[in-house]
Amino acid sequence: MLTALSAISLSADTALVTDPTWTFAIVLLVILLAPLLRRLGIPYIVGLLLAGILIGEHGLNLIERDRSFEIFGQVGVYYIMFTAALELDVGSVEHYGRGGLRFGLLTFLLPFTLGGLTAHWLLGMSAMSSVLMGCVFGSHTLVTYPIVGRYGLGKHKAVVISVVSTAVAMLAALLILAVTVGSLSPETGWLRWALFAVKCLVYFLVLFVVYPRLGRWYLRRFSDNVGQFIFILGTMSFGAAFAKLCGLEGLLGAFLAGLVCNRLIPRTSPLMNRIEFVGNALFIPYFLIGVGMLVDVRVLFTDLGTVWTVVVMVIAGAALKFLASFLEKLLTRGSWDSCLLMFGLTNAHSAGALAIVMVASSPQVGLVDPSVVNAIVMLILFSCIISSFATSHGVRRLALRDATPDENRGSFHGKCLVTYSQRDSVEPMTMLAILIRNPYIPDPLMGLSVAYEEGGEDEADMHNRGRRLLAKASEIASAADVGMTTLNRISTNIVSGILHTMREYDCGEVIVCLADRTTGMPKSSLGKVIDNLVEGCHREVMALRGIVPLGTLQRVVVAVPEKAEYEVGFYKWLEHICRIGEQLGCRLEYYAHQATLPYIRGYMDRQHGSVRAAYNEMSNWGQLMNLPRMLGVDEMIVIVTARQGFISYRREFDSLPLQIHRYFSHTSVMLLYPDEWGDPLEEVSIFAPNGRAVTRKSRWLKSFLNT
Repeated sequence: MLTALSAISLSADTALVTDPTWTFAIVLLVILLAPLLRRLGIPYIVGLLLAGILIGEHGLNLIERDRSFEIFGQVGVYYIMFTAALELDVGSVEHYGRGGLRFGLLTFLLPFTLGGLTAHWLLGMSAMSSVLMGCVFGSHTLVTYPIVGRYGLGKHKAVVISVVSTAVAMLAALLILAVTVGSLSPETGWLRWALFAVKCLVYFLVLFVVYPRLGRWYLRRFSDNVGQFIFILGTMSFGAAFAKLCGLEGLLGAFLAGLVCNRLIPRTSPLMNRIEFVGNALFIPYFLIGVGMLVDVRVLFTDLGTVWTVVVMVIAGAALKFLASFLEKLLTRGSWDSCLLMFGLTNAHSAGALAIVMVASSPQVGLVDPSVVNAIVMLILFSCIISSFATSHGVRRLALRDATPDENRGSFHGKCLVTYSQRDSVEPMTMLAILIRNPYIPDPLMGLSVAYEEGGEDEADMHNRGRRLLAKASEIASAADVGMTTLNRISTNIVSGILHTMREYDCGEVIVCLADRTTGMPKSSLGKVIDNLVEGCHREVMALRGIVPLGTLQRVVVAVPEKAEYEVGFYKWLEHICRIGEQLGCRLEYYAHQATLPYIRGYMDRQHGSVRAAYNEMSNWGQLMNLPRMLGVDEMIVIVTARQGFISYRREFDSLPLQIHRYFSHTSVMLLYPDEWGDPLEEVSIFAPNGRAVTRKSRWLKSFLNT
């Protein structure tokens, strides 16, 4: 009781609550209650800013802006830039990179030039001060990016262009700031700038050469959930710290660190889910509340000079950013919704503007007086409010417009069944199921372990082992926010247990472990379980052997046999491969017959145009043996095969098990048997590359034609 009372101070100069425990509790209460403002039509971000104004020293003076707001707030703004780079689709950047560069120059140069002239003419600032104010107008922070994440439009063209433009604008503003401030230093000379260039070069080399190798090495060898999260958080922090050490801003370093980690963390992985959860739950709200606590609304009623400066800055900043978005709309013939979304993402001035004005107002520089600093803080508040409403409106309209079902949504029904028998294979098999699952189907994953009596092992021991495997799989799926139903059944035969489960629960595909060969096995055998499973069902079967975690893969090579496009499950397995490439951000390389490649390329262009892909002709299936020399430990090969008697089956498939054991032991392998059952239709129409309709007969007629 005495401790609680000692936390309350009635002095007018100090906050009412000073105890750190109570301060943290009040902040958590604000974060908890802020979403209730959505019922009043106030965006979540604006609610946090207003709450910061209310509880801060310029409001009710309930708590003080202590060291925790500085630390957590700094991490929060780094988090925004870091997660924006993590969620950035690398394939989309390749498609829209030029647009992002163009819009980045546009959204920086227009506000920088016209904003600087406005500060000089209307606010009476000096030439140097006007240049720094132009940097404030030209730079922006992705404060409203979490709104986009809630609607799942992180890969939209307007979003990708806006994220790329943020890096361009931030880099340009920081470079001009460094040059301007450096020119005022008495030590300015060619040696200073040469040292700055060398430090930046070393920084970029370490970031883009050392960081990826270090990250891939760590994530391969350590599977501890806490350790992986701390490693990624350290990557972000060291990236920002080293950037500041080189004379750049930490925001840019955090963004570049996110780009480096982009291909190491699948978007649907448990690690990505933990990163987003911690940021959205704690760091980002802490940052927004801390920004609100800086705002002194009283200056709008007491200082007319500051009011005039705030009005000019807010109107000029918003108008120039909107002008840049409008010009981008005209150049690309985009929609008004995309224009509004780009404006919302690029209008918010936050940590970048605050860093620039703090440098400009420091005693060593002295280009900006305290009244301008107060005006910049007000600019941050109003720009964040305007951006929140614009982003919310634009992203909602785009989400509604793009919500029409396409041929992928709901076309592949049924649960994905994963069968577990070995502890080492639980993580890669579960991750594969998470990667290929259809996000538009609510069905959970299905985990299965079959216990039976064999040799000296007791049935109860096998049942307990299966329960432990399923518990581990459920934990991995739950960490990725994916539902999983588990079944630990007892059967007289493993294959019959799997087949009965597939029929009972309407499973559309099954993932099994591709175990190592044992002595005495026939060259055409994958083991009794897989052999009998392939023969006993006509659903898609994926036999996986993962050498490294799937999230560290850099390339997936897909070998496709001739006439694969005539199988019923052709587009189903192709969609699964595309999802792997899309989620991992890795490159897909197809090796197929010249008659099959147009179907693959056509589907990729229509449905997954942002996925990086290459297409190579493989006229002879024997060329498959040339691929092992091209593959490394960071790559996976997917070999598409077929069951005997179907149209794409080849006699060479009989020796695949032995060839995989001999030639592909150094890399991850997935052997894929496509659906041979399909829908109960007599014919299915598809479109050939030349646009003419091609009719595919049922599997029975195809088998007959093949024979």
